[in-house]
Amino acid sequence: MSVAPVPRLWAVVCMVVPLALHLVRPPAQRPEPVTMHVPVRGRWVACNSPGSKVPSHGVRAHGQMYAVDLVPEASEETRDQAPSLGWSLRGSSPEDYPSYGAPVFAMASGTVVHVTDRVRDHRARDSWPTLIWMLTLEGFFRVLGGARSIMGNRVVIQHDDGTCAAYAHLRRGSAVARPGDRVHTGQQLGQVGNTGNTSEPHLHIQLMDRPRPESAAGLPMRWTGVDIDAERLSHRWATGYARPSALPDFPANGQIFRATAPQDHPVR
Repeated sequence: MSVAPVPRLWAVVCMVVPLALHLVRPPAQRPEPVTMHVPVRGRWVACNSPGSKVPSHGVRAHGQMYAVDLVPEASEETRDQAPSLGWSLRGSSPEDYPSYGAPVFAMASGTVVHVTDRVRDHRARDSWPTLIWMLTLEGFFRVLGGARSIMGNRVVIQHDDGTCAAYAHLRRGSAVARPGDRVHTGQQLGQVGNTGNTSEPHLHIQLMDRPRPESAAGLPMRWTGVDIDAERLSHRWATGYARPSALPDFPANGQIFRATAPQDHPVR
């Protein structure tokens, strides 16, 4: 049996892995969005949002078809400023970001089916060397590592209607729920962290048709408890367009929104 030379084998892997990601089964057609309650509180910004395009993250793999990333609204002075990328070989500490440690809440009632909570929080990829590293070799090896490597610390809940939500990139040791626990809409699950495939601390949310991201298809959702600020926009995250595939009535890239607790579960 012949063995392919290493360079040729590497080229094949580089072609096959991205192709496999796009072959992960999507829904046959887009179903109606499932109503959930927003998983954060206060003023936040949507990015990589299905409110601008689908697939929101550019891939269908790991149930990410309609996933969204959330970061807190920046201060008045820095809201429209792009980050200044230097040449440091070390990124900023996650504690330098206002999102780090923000509470994360359950979007709907259900049963916890998976918790990963021991992945360490890494430094931000907010310099040219660290960002290039993330977008090339680090990103490639995280894809090979599967959901744990991509999502980092996460909580997965199976709702009463059979849908499943994954809350990803959570802070190490912050999960307050365990597999088998019953949780209710608005109950705190953990905190925003910087674990997995992240350039800075943020919350990654996705709705799926089954609990294992590796075999799940992403599902669209709509949020209650959201008041979009039509007069303000975070230009750092705004893309300036909405594709025909965009999910209606969902915060688009760069849109600032105010998130409130469900009426039957006040903020603690």
